[in-house]
Amino acid sequence: MDYFVRHRTTYRYVQDVTQSWHLAHLRLRDTQHQSVTSSEVTMNLEPANLASRTDYFGNPVEWFAFDEPHTLLDILAESRVTVNRPPQRASRESLTHEEVRARLENPPDAEARDAVQYIFDSPMTGFESDIASYAIESFPPRRPILAGAAELMTRIHRDFRYDTTVTDATTPVDQVFEIRAGVCQDLAHVAIAAMRSLGLPARYVSGYLLTQPPPGKTRLLGADASHAWFSVWAPPFGWVDLDPTNDLIVGDAHVTSSWGRDYGDVAPVAGIILGGHDHVVDVGVDVIPA
Repeated sequence: MDYFVRHRTTYRYVQDVTQSWHLAHLRLRDTQHQSVTSSEVTMNLEPANLASRTDYFGNPVEWFAFDEPHTLLDILAESRVTVNRPPQRASRESLTHEEVRARLENPPDAEARDAVQYIFDSPMTGFESDIASYAIESFPPRRPILAGAAELMTRIHRDFRYDTTVTDATTPVDQVFEIRAGVCQDLAHVAIAAMRSLGLPARYVSGYLLTQPPPGKTRLLGADASHAWFSVWAPPFGWVDLDPTNDLIVGDAHVTSSWGRDYGDVAPVAGIILGGHDHVVDVGVDVIPA
């Protein structure tokens, strides 16, 4: 599928922002199943400094700064991308979760060594609640890791309510686990924390969903904003993406932007401002078949 992706972020400040510095994960990345044709980020202001680079996780990022007073900042990212549906994978053919855990104790290759970093707590997935007891129900002895992760995804979709009013970007995973509600970011964090509680690798994926589904298909939750899901390392298949918000294995209706340990690594726009006082942020997303 070929898509045109538009992501607009608008900041409106009550008072002048005298200076600001921002880091943006708004350009899409190439993946095994995704090819980016074009990606452009434009702003209503002329940056005093602007730099593009690749971050630690291989995501394209923009760093920019403004030194002129302003009460409005509008950032527009527009991309064209081709997404191919990943091949069907028989979950029973993945290694068992015990085998994956043993492989990571003495990683035999670069792919396994890379996966090791995703078994540890990160700032937004650290927990004190008994998430491990919740997770272990999906991982009885000798169960293939992909089968267990898929069941965990389905249970989170069933047990947690999608609710845009009860959390924000800083809500701890323990609170989400307690109230059993949140948005796609929160459900991904719960899944990642659950996997890591058992010493299993899981990473956070930020991206987008097809805005309008094909005729006869159900409209997916989270389609009007940036979306998020989690990915599990399931040899011999490598990384497999799972969407607990919609209870499905990620296919060609999902567009990948970035991945990391949690949301904090790949926030679409983050930054520091001087001044501004109160502000309002509006975000609009469209994913349109090209």
